[in-house]
Amino acid sequence: MTTRREFLRTAAFASAGLAFSGLSSKTNAASYSRIMGSGKKVNLAVIGIGNRGWEIINDFDKTGLANFVGLCDVDLGAEHTKKALAKFPNAKRFTDFREMFDKMGNEIDAVAVATPDFSHFPACMMAMALGKHVFVEKPMARTFHEVQLMMDAAKKHSNVVTQMGNQGHSQANYFQFKAWKEAGIIKDVTAITAHMNNPRRWHGWDPNIKQFPAAEPIPETLDWDKWLSAQEHHDFNKDFHYGQWRSWYDFGMGALGDWGAHLIDTSHRFLELGLPEEIIPLKLEGHNDYFFPMSSTIQFNFPKRGTMPPVVITWYDGVNNIPSVPEGYGVSELDPNIPSVGGGKIQPAKLNPGKEIYSKDLIFKGNSHGSTLSIIGEEKAKAMESKLPHVPESPSDHYANFLLACQGEEETRSPFSIGGPLSQVFTLGVMAQRLNRKIEFDRYTKRVTNDAFADAFLVGAPPRKGWEEFYKI
Repeated sequence: MTTRREFLRTAAFASAGLAFSGLSSKTNAASYSRIMGSGKKVNLAVIGIGNRGWEIINDFDKTGLANFVGLCDVDLGAEHTKKALAKFPNAKRFTDFREMFDKMGNEIDAVAVATPDFSHFPACMMAMALGKHVFVEKPMARTFHEVQLMMDAAKKHSNVVTQMGNQGHSQANYFQFKAWKEAGIIKDVTAITAHMNNPRRWHGWDPNIKQFPAAEPIPETLDWDKWLSAQEHHDFNKDFHYGQWRSWYDFGMGALGDWGAHLIDTSHRFLELGLPEEIIPLKLEGHNDYFFPMSSTIQFNFPKRGTMPPVVITWYDGVNNIPSVPEGYGVSELDPNIPSVGGGKIQPAKLNPGKEIYSKDLIFKGNSHGSTLSIIGEEKAKAMESKLPHVPESPSDHYANFLLACQGEEETRSPFSIGGPLSQVFTLGVMAQRLNRKIEFDRYTKRVTNDAFADAFLVGAPPRKGWEEFYKI
């Protein structure tokens, strides 16, 4: 077993500061040997067990492939964590993932991380360094640099299975897009419009904010210091907690980081988009330095890739920030399979969460998550019917796919090598939102070329004292 003490000792030998390279750590051969054969359940620990954590606990449990051995949450006395504790009374309980790895690391094969965006990074980095397989909710992390380090660590520890939790990558749209691309149905794409125009948590807040909200009493059951993780200190306020964290630049990734992974994921992967060359904020209504705009329109310019032409992705969010749609679009049906938004059901908008994909000869439309694409224009759709290839059924959902990969039976569909560049696209978009200016980006050096201040944002603020170990290489 590689303990946290060994992890810290390894980090102590690393040079101080931040760098764009892989994590140096001792290989945990015992953990690697636990890539078990078919039929043996995966010993799974979950970090963040309330709300979204509770949902993925149930999704993992439904597979019949997981044995829940550890539950970790900074608020084990809260109402939203009690369900998980009651369901798995024999699982060991912790409020600090570092202590969990110290005390029971040799009992854990894999971890699922369902904490807020800003605190994904430390737990994932420690897990990989200790040889644990990692499933983490999307987006992978909050800064470009953190995502890069996670990709580097996954590459270094090649026997560690990774999966980002954009579940559409194990649903119908994934297999349809792949089949249509390979059959030449989707080709010569030049533009994509993606939109999420439902109300968000911060809509209704005052964008003339001049400082963070005032301190409030910390709930008795909550360990606020551990909740903050590597982020600099913020006084507790209810508008930082629960799902409200998604509203703030310091903690979340806004509508883009939340829904982008369900809207442009298959386009990004199968069109091999990689990283953009330019990110341009076209509209930021209610822009401020603290929380996300009321409406955002952001343009991402991707260059030519091989024989594929340049692609422009235009992202729209905000209730009244509705993109136009092509002639013959038809109606925007509300997909019953799309999950809730911000704790409530999606309400039908003028245009429901989705995307339009423009190619040389055809235009496609689709909703979010696993929703399949259709060809716009009744006549064109009928003309293409006989040319459409067979689309295979998914052999496993996203959670079973991860656990089967831990058993050596499948390969994950959204490993960090795939989810990482997609997450980095979102971090660049959020940079443009926050700084309110155009970003010119070198895809090869992975640096901002037109703005030194923006270039520094790739790394972001240094971690809070006591959390530096996860960033040392």
